[in-house]
Amino acid sequence: MNKLTIFLVFVFLQGCAQKPYYGDLTYLGKLPSKLSEVSGIVSIGNTSAWVIEDNGNKDHLYAINLKGNLVKEFKVENAKNHDWEDLANDKEGNLYIGNFGNNANDRKNLSIYKLPNPENETGKKIKAEKISFHYPEQKKFPPKKSKLMFDCEAFFYKDNFLYLITKNRTRPYTGKALIYKIPAVVGSHEAKLIGEFTACTDQQFCSVTGADISPDGKKVVLLGSGFIWLFTDFSSDDFTKGTLRTIDVKHRTQQESICFVDNSTLLIADEQSKTKGRNLYSYQID
Repeated sequence: MNKLTIFLVFVFLQGCAQKPYYGDLTYLGKLPSKLSEVSGIVSIGNTSAWVIEDNGNKDHLYAINLKGNLVKEFKVENAKNHDWEDLANDKEGNLYIGNFGNNANDRKNLSIYKLPNPENETGKKIKAEKISFHYPEQKKFPPKKSKLMFDCEAFFYKDNFLYLITKNRTRPYTGKALIYKIPAVVGSHEAKLIGEFTACTDQQFCSVTGADISPDGKKVVLLGSGFIWLFTDFSSDDFTKGTLRTIDVKHRTQQESICFVDNSTLLIADEQSKTKGRNLYSYQID
C-alpha cells in the first residue's frame, strides 16, 4: 500500500468516525482538568456560572464561562470541604455551599456555608458563615442499612429557606428521597421533614444528585444520572405534590450538578469518569 493510499484511507476513516453522542443535551464545552469533580453549579446571568467540587478537593469557588473555561477563583475562608455536594443562591446573589455529603450516614457536623455575593468581592479570598443543622429522624450514626437516608447532594433556596433533597443509600435500595427545609440563617437548626419522593428503584440512575428552582419559583428540577425530574403546579413547600414530568436526557454519565439559567434553560455538568464526562451542557425545557 503506497503513501497516497494510506492517506486516503485515513481521511475516509476520519470522515466516518462518529461524533460524540450527548443525547438530548447540548454540549457547551469541556471543563478544565482541575474541575474534574464539579458537584454544584449556579448561573450568573446568562454568561457564566459559579461551581464547586466535592470531597477531597480544594476549599475553592470557581467561575466559568458557558464554554467551560475558568475565569475566576476564590479560596473560601472559614470553611472546610468535608464533602461539598451542591451550590445554591438567593435573590441578592449570596451563595450557599452544601457541606452535607454523608455517604456513610455517620456525620454529626453537617453544615451549609453562606457566602456574600462573589460578584462584589475583590482579591482571591471570600469569607463564609456557617449554618449548622441535623436531621431529627436520624437516631444512630450510622443507622441500620435499611435507614441509610441521610446523605444529601441536592438543595435550593426559596423564600429564606433552604430545601434539601436526600440521597438514598439503603440496602436493599428503595429509591426514596426525603425533603427537608431549614432556615437560611446563620446558626444551628433542626431540619424539618416536609415530604418524600421516589423517582424509581434503579440505584444507578435514581439517586438525586442535584436540584434547583426556576427564577420565577414555578419549576423545581431534580437531577439523576441521565434523568431530570421536573415539578410544576405545586402550591406548598412540598413541591412533590405538584405535577411531575420525568425527562430522560438519553446521556448516561455521572451528572452531579444542575441549575436554571432562566425559566426554561438548564445548565448541567458531569464529573470525569474514565474517558467520559467533565463537560458542561445545556438543556431546554419545552
